[in-house]
Amino acid sequence: MLKRLALTTALTLTTAFSAQAQEPRRGGTIRFTAPYAASFVSNDSHVSNQIQDEIYGNALHRALYKWDSTNNKPVLELAKSVTASADGTVHTFKLRDDALFHNGRKMTADDIIWTYTRLMDPTKNYPGAAFVRRVKGAQEFQKGEAKEISGLKKIDDFTLEITLIEKADPGFLFRTALTSIFPAKEAQEPDFFNKPIGLGPFKFVEHVPGSRMVLERWEKFYQAGKPYADKLVISPMGEAAARDIAFRNKEIDVSILGPTQYVAYQADPNLKKGILEVAEVFTRNMGMNPNFKPFSDKRVRQAINHAIDSDLIIKRLVRDKAYRATGWLPLSSPAYDKDMKPYDFNPEKAKKLLTEAGYPDGFEFEWTASPNESWGVPIVEAVIPMLAKVGVKVKIKPVEGSALGGIVSKGDFQAYIWSNTSGPDPLTQMKCFYSQTPQSACNYTTYKNPAVDKLIDEAAATDDAAKRIDLLKKANGIVYEDAPVWFFNYNKAVMAYQPWLKGLQPNATELALQYYEDLWVDPSSPAAK
Repeated sequence: MLKRLALTTALTLTTAFSAQAQEPRRGGTIRFTAPYAASFVSNDSHVSNQIQDEIYGNALHRALYKWDSTNNKPVLELAKSVTASADGTVHTFKLRDDALFHNGRKMTADDIIWTYTRLMDPTKNYPGAAFVRRVKGAQEFQKGEAKEISGLKKIDDFTLEITLIEKADPGFLFRTALTSIFPAKEAQEPDFFNKPIGLGPFKFVEHVPGSRMVLERWEKFYQAGKPYADKLVISPMGEAAARDIAFRNKEIDVSILGPTQYVAYQADPNLKKGILEVAEVFTRNMGMNPNFKPFSDKRVRQAINHAIDSDLIIKRLVRDKAYRATGWLPLSSPAYDKDMKPYDFNPEKAKKLLTEAGYPDGFEFEWTASPNESWGVPIVEAVIPMLAKVGVKVKIKPVEGSALGGIVSKGDFQAYIWSNTSGPDPLTQMKCFYSQTPQSACNYTTYKNPAVDKLIDEAAATDDAAKRIDLLKKANGIVYEDAPVWFFNYNKAVMAYQPWLKGLQPNATELALQYYEDLWVDPSSPAAK
């Protein structure tokens, strides 16, 4: 699917992994970082729609599928096999009978059914509902029209049937920590999330808010001989400067690099040897709330896109650690349209559009932003004088990174700036612009366009892969013209890693998400013992 990604990063990955072709070593501690906020949102991986929390979720939990970074596709994780009906809507899973929760109990079909039902709880806003809602009967359950999700059927303890409302690959729906399988009975205990248990390679030891999450090897993990490390310590470090110091002092094994560090590490002959780059499936954007009157007018939203010199910001602030966005779907998406052109930097056109919309003197709005240097407050500060030139004034509302997702999913903003998943499956991601997708799922700007709905419905219904891609390209084009967001850039993720850390994966869905059971440290690590 992501063939272009493999080609563009082949040299980097060859260099990064040639040194890792060694016999894995058991023991030691992996010291990882969660780089997008100063803390985790919750010990409940279903609550947060932020990568920050999925970073620990990959260690503690497991979903029905996982992402195969080598072949860029989802693969079964908690099932041994799956068969699909002729129309591609009914999927029958033969579940693993050796997947044990950290209390020693075997996972069964009941746990999966309970988990997916929990995610559709109408009193909650679990982000994983965006995926489960494509199961037959899930939306009816969420609306209170049914007592259970009809598309989830237990055949026996280790056989599960999932019926979808449309033909789809369930691997794109049930692969992240947002759909992690929880133990049905135990997760309902009042104290469960103080010391959660999962199916992952590491079990929970402690969480010191704002400092670290500590996990240790789960000896009964179903992959024989894994994990290799004895312990995993994940430290939230939202500030790039703090990560830089800790990495240079050899206190952490990896660091996601911001633009400033990217340039500095490339210039250092030693540090540049341990850099991994991947074109990720994320689109950085400024979402505009149509309930704030100026943003309800398409011409205003288009004016915002024309008023900002995105190329200059990418070059000067992001230091070319990104690719200019020419739509929602990124370069690595199979539905990326190479013929689409970005909004040109044209302040005069922006002024004309604002005048036509009834705002000849501009207007003022509040922009919610986290400290992230690649898509947060520093970017907003660079945009402010550009918008001022067309009469639009900005008041920054700074928020902690861990709070951003909750604010956006509740619609508590006039505008926000964020980095959102825009792949790998284009149908799943374009569903974020489907009128019936709730804001709490991923339709953060409550976008509605009947023409887009029709194209998405047709794409979901067709068995012709080429036709599906063409339909999604058209839907993407309409969304781009409607401009519900400022289309900023597609992320180029860069990770610095210490020479003793082995087994890293070039994960295009998010480089910071690693499968820790495959990682190990050689004897030169300060935490090798």
